[in-house]
Amino acid sequence: MVLKENKKKADGKEEKTDSLNTPETDEQKNSDDGNNPEDKDDHKGVEDQLNEQKEKVLRLSAEFENFKKRKQREIDEFKKFANETVFRQVLSVVDNLERAIDSSTDAEEETSLLEGVKLTHKEILKLFESFNVKVIEADNQPFDPNFHQAVTHAQNNDVPDNTVTNVLQKGYLLHDRLLRPAMVVVSKKVEQQTQEITKED
Repeated sequence: MVLKENKKKADGKEEKTDSLNTPETDEQKNSDDGNNPEDKDDHKGVEDQLNEQKEKVLRLSAEFENFKKRKQREIDEFKKFANETVFRQVLSVVDNLERAIDSSTDAEEETSLLEGVKLTHKEILKLFESFNVKVIEADNQPFDPNFHQAVTHAQNNDVPDNTVTNVLQKGYLLHDRLLRPAMVVVSKKVEQQTQEITKED
């Protein structure tokens, strides 16, 4: 009886040993090694989605930076020219002061009123300068339609053709923007025929 029981136990151990030594299937090996093709495809798909989301974030970030810069430029531009309308209205005051000064220059003695007008004119010009309002240089300059408005032409051979010979009303710039063009008289050469007729006479 003892021999039979020992034999059964021995047979049971051999069966267990055989089951442990049974070779693994291909699926088990692939799963153990992490080489399952389906797992690789899933991993690649996740990486592609992450890269796509990164690109979207970078693109949105760049667009937002451009938006902020554009808005800042608009704000700076608004601040720069916010007083444009006010200065346009003040220009007429300056014109009147200058006319008053010019009409009084022939007087032998300056009155206190004239002195006050000159002082007021000077203070306004200082205010203009502090806000970067500048007079357009026009006298004896080549005519520039961007900054000059020709009121009339005057025949003149002493200067090149299309030269500003007289400024009727000053023009002004606010920073680099035109507030008002200068109203000017522009030179025009005398035609040769006219000169010959004059010589004959």
